[in-house]
Order: sequence, then structure tokens, then C-alpha cells
Amino acid sequence: MQEIRNDWTREEIANIYNSPVLELMYRAATVHRQYNATGEVQVCTLLSVKTGGCPEDCAYCPQAARYHTEVKVQKLMEVKEVLEAAKNAKTNGSTRFCMGAAWREVRDNKDFDKVLEMVAGVNNLGMEVCCTLGMLTDEQAHKLKKAGLYAYNHNLDTSEEHYDKIISTRTYGDRLETIENVREAQIHVCSGGIIGLGESHEDRIGMLFTLSNMPQHPESVPVNALVPVEGTPLEDQPRVSVWEMVRMIATARIIMPKAMVRLSAGRVRMSHEEQALCFLAGANSIFAGDKLLTTPNPEVNDDKVMFELLGLKPREAFKDGVEAIRFEQIPSH
Repeated sequence: MQEIRNDWTREEIANIYNSPVLELMYRAATVHRQYNATGEVQVCTLLSVKTGGCPEDCAYCPQAARYHTEVKVQKLMEVKEVLEAAKNAKTNGSTRFCMGAAWREVRDNKDFDKVLEMVAGVNNLGMEVCCTLGMLTDEQAHKLKKAGLYAYNHNLDTSEEHYDKIISTRTYGDRLETIENVREAQIHVCSGGIIGLGESHEDRIGMLFTLSNMPQHPESVPVNALVPVEGTPLEDQPRVSVWEMVRMIATARIIMPKAMVRLSAGRVRMSHEEQALCFLAGANSIFAGDKLLTTPNPEVNDDKVMFELLGLKPREAFKDGVEAIRFEQIPSH
């Protein structure tokens, strides 16, 4: 049985990542079966509760204020609107509801108080509630935990070596500090990255090295394929192939056996067959709904068809056995 380790070397990870793809998939599928229920996939919904106008310069992001994209700046949503969206997500099969705000960092003001209300409200619906709000202090993390936050997303995006070519408005150390604050508050960590940013294979291995050597592996590891957006510096980046996604997912599964490995952004461009390869390689989480913050995502009913085709079912919320919402409850259009 594959042991859980936090002392992987770059060379070991590189050897796994670069192994023949069919051998890699077989090994990852074997590890996946040892630690996870392979017919289950966590279904998450991501809502942008505050869109655009971000002061950061992430080269992939259409929400950065300095880029000329079609994203319209919108203020923080009202609590009632967010809870309505969460109820709809639950009806449509999601067991985790993630709220994203285009902030550089959380500030202690009325907007943060409103987010705490949102967290408490979604938690009361019996859903796992996740936020991605930028950098967090230790005190803010504890406030979110007290409100009922289950998980916090803060992606590394890429390797430490490639990071300053993508973002200059915060450091890699800043990202790691926020993750430490989240972990210290006993909130589940959701952290992964994006491929297709012009990085090398060594950079992808470097990002996985950092994640797998954390004292405790992230409970969720999103693997995103860049969706290039017109108006951003990375608008002309070529599409990432399914085999690149498979390599990342399979390697993540092998070195972080218990993590939920999420097939995230870029799924809208993938056929059911391509997504099936990713599930076979160890992915066991997706985002449902027609939009991921500001970029397209497959429609809920398309996912229902795929789940039925592949014999998959949504994973239950929490670890204490809260009853799962089944895909059969999705209304037909």
C-alpha cells in the first residue's frame, strides 16, 4: 500500500511525473483505490460573490483591474442572494459551496462581516462551505472557522521559481503564510495550481513538491488548465492537452493519496472521454454549474449525463455522513 509521506524529493516526483503515461495512470488508479471510494466524486459549486476590480496583477486573471477584459466590476453580493444560490446548488447536486471575492486580502470591515454571515448561512444548509478571499491573517481565519467555514482555497498557482513571472503584487511566501494561518485555525486547506501559464514541466513538478511536502497535505488539490481570456497577458497561451492534465492529476494522486484532487478550470473544453481519463487517473472532485467565477464551465445537466455514463455518484458532504444530494434530483430543462 502506498504510504502517506511528506518528504518527497523533486527527483522522486519527477520520476513519477515522467513515467510512461499508461503506467502512471495504472499506478495512480491503484493508489486511488487504496484510499478513496473510486465511484464517488465531490461536486462543488463556485460563486463569485464580489467580481472584478482586483488590484493584483495575476497574468491569467480577467478580474485584475489593470487589464481590459469584459468582466464588469460588481460589489459584494447580498447575503440573501448568496444563500439562494447555495440552495440552488444543493438542489442541483452540490455538497460543497465555494464563495470567491476578487480581493487582494481580507480587510476587517462590513464586507468581511457580511461574508461571515454568508458562511454561517451556507453552513446551516448542511453544505461544506469554502471561501477564496485572498490573503488572510491568523485572526481572520479563526473568525471564519467560528462562523462555520469548512475549507479555504488559496492556490499556489505555479512553482516558486516561475511565480514572479505570473504575479508581482504578492510573494510566494505570502501565499504559504495564508495557508499556514488557515491550517492553524483548523480549517481544511484547498490549494493547487494552474497549468498552461508558460511554465516548464520542472515548474509543475516544483509546485507538486511544495504541496506534497507541507506538514499536512491539502485536503483538496485543484488542478486547473488555463482558460485564456482576451485582454490578459496570457490571452494567446495554447490549450493544455488532456495528457498534461492526466500527468498532473495522476502524480498528485500518488504523492498525496488522501487529497480530493479536483478537475477544475479547463473542463469546459474537455469531452466526456477526456474527463473519464482524468477520473481514472485519480481525480475525484469537480466544479458544477455553468461558470467558474468568470470563465465558462460545463452545464449541470451535461455533468448529470456524464455521471450516469461513467457510473459516478456525488460524494456526501462532511465526514460524519450527512445525506448526499443525488443527481437524480436535478430538474430537466
